[in-house]
Amino acid sequence: MRYVAAALLGLMFSYVGLAEAQTATSVPLGGNAYITVAPKNAAETINDTGLHNWTSSQTVVSTYFYAGQAGTLDLSLAGSLAGASHSQVKVSLGGQTRTADLYGTGTSPFPVGSFYVDAPGYVKVDLQGVSTDGKYFGDISDLLIDGAASTGAVFANDPANFYWSRRGPSVHLGFGVPANTEYFYSEITVPQGQDPVGTYYMANGFDVGYAGIQVNSPKERWVLFSVWDSPTGSTTLVRKGSQVITNGFGGEGTGGQSHLVFPWVAGKTYRFLTRAQPDGSGNTLYSFWFGVPVDKKNAKSGVEWKFLATWKYVGRVSYLTSTYSFLEGFNPATGYLGRRASYGNQWAIGADGTWTEITRARFTVDATGRNQQRLDFAGGANGNAFFLRNDGFFSDTVAPDQYFDRSANLIHPEVDFSQLP
Repeated sequence: MRYVAAALLGLMFSYVGLAEAQTATSVPLGGNAYITVAPKNAAETINDTGLHNWTSSQTVVSTYFYAGQAGTLDLSLAGSLAGASHSQVKVSLGGQTRTADLYGTGTSPFPVGSFYVDAPGYVKVDLQGVSTDGKYFGDISDLLIDGAASTGAVFANDPANFYWSRRGPSVHLGFGVPANTEYFYSEITVPQGQDPVGTYYMANGFDVGYAGIQVNSPKERWVLFSVWDSPTGSTTLVRKGSQVITNGFGGEGTGGQSHLVFPWVAGKTYRFLTRAQPDGSGNTLYSFWFGVPVDKKNAKSGVEWKFLATWKYVGRVSYLTSTYSFLEGFNPATGYLGRRASYGNQWAIGADGTWTEITRARFTVDATGRNQQRLDFAGGANGNAFFLRNDGFFSDTVAPDQYFDRSANLIHPEVDFSQLP
């Protein structure tokens, strides 16, 4: 009798799910979900087709989408039991919890129930396995959403770019600098708690290279300086600093990369100094120094400068142009974690030694944001510094292509160029 009842219940759910699927919006887990809680050696994976290998009842899978308005949200799960005949799954949204019964051997929608979304903005739907009579709880490909709160929903819907949508939108600040800018100086402060693994805080970018700091793992952090190859030949290393590792890079273009393993920490302000120097033979030498805050008893300016590298860019004579900064998450598995940094005290130093403070920046976002695959991006000015923010599925989006002005510091930092390593 229990088996017959379960079969009839499953058939009823299939009919209800079919009716709902005809009007519901599908939010694919492949581009919008993350494993946010997992035991050690968890087997669960998320790929472009959704959630798989869901074996642990301790694992929490979180799916995010932007609700266009407040109201009721009717929710179902699309997928299959993959060998089981019955699983129970806890589904949570905004403090509301429902238990979904998944029945059947085919692929079908599984109704969950109704929730209430109290305001437009990002919502998080958590899935956690409760019980199953198979090896794992099931394969889930999509959330099916309906009701008032689903109106105008925004989420990643381009399977060809799910890798980028799970990473999250990259945000940038573009600076205008005077002609013949030989050096560019700036500072970054990463607030405590805003430094998840898989983040690059790029401070000093220019038309053919960039320098900044990143979080590679829970135990390792880098300072990086990269210069792309020119159209006429490969970028070559001229010299490098102590303990600096150099190599070529590929993927998004090719060129030379230098990095220093260094335990920078959130809450401290770090300095960045890049230089463009024509070599007199038709090429340009690009160099980078990283400034670490120290006690003024040990350094006149309160900064210890570490030299990373000088790279030769062949076939062109140039000073620094198209200067910019950016913030990006480069690990798709951590794209649900928020990142923020303060970018300040930008100065251009001309070949004649003139210092010019840069107090205006243009805020932009990459294709992930422009194509509305993600809306959790922001930038602007706060006092005497700019800021960039991305990921974390916050709802306070800042429209790109705006200019922001920070307040001026008026006095340039102390840098003794003759004493740089």
